[in-house]
Formats: sequence, structure tokens, C-alpha cells
Amino acid sequence: MTTTTTSPAADAPGRPPRRPRHRWLVAVVVVLLIAIPAGYLVLSAYQSRDSGEDKARAASARALIYEWPSKVQRRIYDVPIPPGSAYVGFYETNAWERSSLFVEFRCSPRQLSAFLEELGTDRSALSEDAVTIGTEQADVVGWRFDDPERVFAGTVVHQSSMEPEVAITVDLTREERPRVYVVSTTEP
Repeated sequence: MTTTTTSPAADAPGRPPRRPRHRWLVAVVVVLLIAIPAGYLVLSAYQSRDSGEDKARAASARALIYEWPSKVQRRIYDVPIPPGSAYVGFYETNAWERSSLFVEFRCSPRQLSAFLEELGTDRSALSEDAVTIGTEQADVVGWRFDDPERVFAGTVVHQSSMEPEVAITVDLTREERPRVYVVSTTEP
């Protein structure tokens, strides 16, 4: 006859079954398995909501939004705003036949030259006393170019048919800090 040996704790009535010694490790693992995915979902939802609100605000805007347009917008409309520019504002209109990006910013004379060069032109292309943005377009965002005390110069950059037409008017009243007005228009 064989005898089996059992531990006295297992045979004792009323005692709970043996639990692992590392209960805290199991608790930490369970919390991490639940908390990390839940935290990720909450963060994703919050970021998604913020993104949607920003897009909705930009889409419902009826005037310039004083912040930088996105890199994608600047690339699509070919508006290379110089780094370090100030008082940057933009407004975008979209329609089936035409879309436009209105941009306004202040910069230094050097930044203005760099901006024009990046568009394939230079300061000599700016015609004095020329406002290249029409009244109808200017009214969309509330720009006024009829002040006789202001000095304006402008040019239009005509590119290939696949690229936008960029109308530029520069307020040179303060030569050390010109204000640049741009309307870039794309047509499919």
C-alpha cells in the first residue's frame, strides 16, 4: 500500500486555498492592462475632438484667423511665409471652380525679398502704386487699399496652369516693417 503525503494546510477544513505570494504583481499587471489602453483611448478622443473643433472654427470663420496657415495650405497655395514673420493671419475660401487663400503678415525687408525670391520673382517686380488685389477680393477679409496716405506696391506671380496665381500687394508705408497681403488662387 502506498501512502501519499499531503500538506496539513491543504487537508485542514476551513482554510482558503493557497494564493500566489506576489499578489501585488498580479494587481499591477491587471491595472496596467486596463489603465494603459483606457488612457490611450481618452487621449485619442480628446485630441480628435480638439482637431475637429479647430477645423470647424477655421471653416466657419468669416474673417482672417490670426495664426499661421497649415504647412499643407502654404504648400498647396504656394505661399511661403518667411520664418519670423509677425501678425500672420489667413482665410481660405473653397468652391468647385476656384479656391483662394488670403494671407497677411509683417516682415523685414530681407524677409520680403526672400519671400518674393521663393515665388520666382524679386523686389524689382513690385510696381509702385499698384494694388494687385481687387476690391471684391479685399472685401472678403476686410482689407482696405484706398488710404491715400499709404504707399502700396504690387505684383502678380503667374505660374504654370497647374500652380496657383499669387497676387501680392505690399504696404511699404513703414519700410522697415512692410505688411504683405497675398491672395493665392487655384482653379482645377
